[in-house]
Amino acid sequence: QVQLVESGGGLVQPGGSLRLSCAASGNIIGLYAMGWYRQAPGKQRELVARMYSSGDTNSADSVKGRFTIFRDNAKNTVYLQMNSLKQEDTAVYYCFAVISGATPSSQTNYWGQGTQVTVSS
Repeated sequence: QVQLVESGGGLVQPGGSLRLSCAASGNIIGLYAMGWYRQAPGKQRELVARMYSSGDTNSADSVKGRFTIFRDNAKNTVYLQMNSLKQEDTAVYYCFAVISGATPSSQTNYWGQGTQVTVSS
């Protein structure tokens, strides 16, 4: 069992910044990746950014150059620094964690509760 607690969402004007955090606890042995998906009304769920246990990262083309994912291993926490926010970034952001099993295909996904990010003038 893994628990993910998200924070950092809010209301910001276009061009502003927010930092999301996601703290993991519980049985995080085998943690393979953490990151965020987002879901906006009328849109498909989108992978925003992901960090692997190796430290490698990837992110959606729509946020490249604006969002940065990083981690604090001592706190078992990942952060999403969001700069130059646009109205189209408005969504509920859901933190996720992937716990690996004995094989690469045996994985368990965990989800945070979601945090609302609203970008509006």
